[in-house]
Amino acid sequence: MDIRSLNHVSLLVRDVERSRQFYGQILGMEEIPRPATFSFPGAWLCKGSAIIHLVGETEPGRVDQLYSGTYNSDELSRGYGTHVAFEIEDLEASLHHLRLHNVEIVGGPRPRGDGVIQFYICDPDGYMLEFFAWQG
Repeated sequence: MDIRSLNHVSLLVRDVERSRQFYGQILGMEEIPRPATFSFPGAWLCKGSAIIHLVGETEPGRVDQLYSGTYNSDELSRGYGTHVAFEIEDLEASLHHLRLHNVEIVGGPRPRGDGVIQFYICDPDGYMLEFFAWQG
């Protein structure tokens, strides 16, 4: 098997509009078209090669049934759990931007041990997101 790249990450979300605003307005991702044949709510967003497929729950409480999102503070601070990681160019500018939007930094910034500095936040549904930048 020859895997060439990771194409996208799909996240089941409680409120597509709330998640669309978070990934679009706060993280700066751009919405791209999704197939018209999809009969469930959702949105696709991208930035560079990173693509997120937001899938809206059609049964209230379905996100809670499939994903608890209940990490303790130690797990969040270390990134110990399921997460999506984004490489960023400017760590300090990204931290500043997120703080301006009242997004809590739940872990880091700290050296990861392989030449990058990393930090963690959670999206509106509690999914853990890692951001990292190579040390220069």
